Amino acid sequence: MRFSLAALTLLALSHLTGCSSESKQERPTQTGKITAEASAEPAATKTDSTEKPATDASATAAASTGNANTPSSGDSSLDSMTYAPSGALLPKYRIFAYYGNPHSKKMGILGKYPKDEMLERLDREIKNWEKADPSTPIQPALHLVAISAQGAPGKDGGYRMRMSDKTIKKVLKWGNDHKSIVFLDIQRGHAPLGPEMKFLEKYLKLPFVHLGIDPEFSMVTGAKPGTKIGSYDAADVNQAVQFLSKVVKENNIPPKVLVVHRFTQGMIKNYKNIKLDPNVQIVMDMDGWGPPVLKKDSYRAYIEKEPVQYTGFKLFYDNDFRKPGSRIMTPAEVLALTPKPMYIQYQ
Repeated sequence: MRFSLAALTLLALSHLTGCSSESKQERPTQTGKITAEASAEPAATKTDSTEKPATDASATAAASTGNANTPSSGDSSLDSMTYAPSGALLPKYRIFAYYGNPHSKKMGILGKYPKDEMLERLDREIKNWEKADPSTPIQPALHLVAISAQGAPGKDGGYRMRMSDKTIKKVLKWGNDHKSIVFLDIQRGHAPLGPEMKFLEKYLKLPFVHLGIDPEFSMVTGAKPGTKIGSYDAADVNQAVQFLSKVVKENNIPPKVLVVHRFTQGMIKNYKNIKLDPNVQIVMDMDGWGPPVLKKDSYRAYIEKEPVQYTGFKLFYDNDFRKPGSRIMTPAEVLALTPKPMYIQYQ
């Protein structure tokens, strides 16, 4: 049964951080709270975007091409990360990810608890999903916001900050040691997508590292991040696919997974023009928060009705409880959706 959105109207709260572009210390800061009304389309509300970490933007991205099983970056700390899942992950595995940034407790579960406790919680949650679907093995994942939208333009006017090499490597090491894949997520702000992906290239050469792109913070209109919901066109998604495919071919590594977040109609334009590539597995991830009926309605409207390849679903430990009487969906409820999500993310 579909419910009218009028009966389920929610407010999206978006907290963007600001930090001095001169800052050399990664630290969560906050500039304010942006309130956006839910659209007339059936859509769950996006995350309370919370604190976004500032960073040292001086980390470089250039790296040399590696070989089949141990692609070399010329960086011994990366070359020591040897976790290498074989073959395409989807649909053999269901990917289960914890999202956030280690510099912010409010940005997601990844940074809310100390590393060991966070990983213990990840493992416990995975057991709940294994019970709900014993037929599909689960691949653990950590989903790091590696390039974060900002409320201030910074030196180059990009309205985004790149995490330092130290921060990214720290989360990569957590993933490597825990046999978890790692997603590096881009919130591009005003910065072109290409250079942001290039910044992450040396990490993406590792077989266990994948990519996420967030249209919410792709400000094609020139608006400041957080004041409006951004968007990507199919051409942008294709650009990311082509970039990842090139990384796969040049380094002779298994296909990459590309997660594209979505919670409104307008966030992805011309979806029919998205082109599939055997070297890249595309996941359209229903990224909104709210009561179960609204989340399911969004999934039907933007994921099921506009299929691309694989589907994902996001759950919020905090925001899914924000509306009175609301609750977080159970694994069984999520797995009852059609198509059945193959990527699960908790924030």
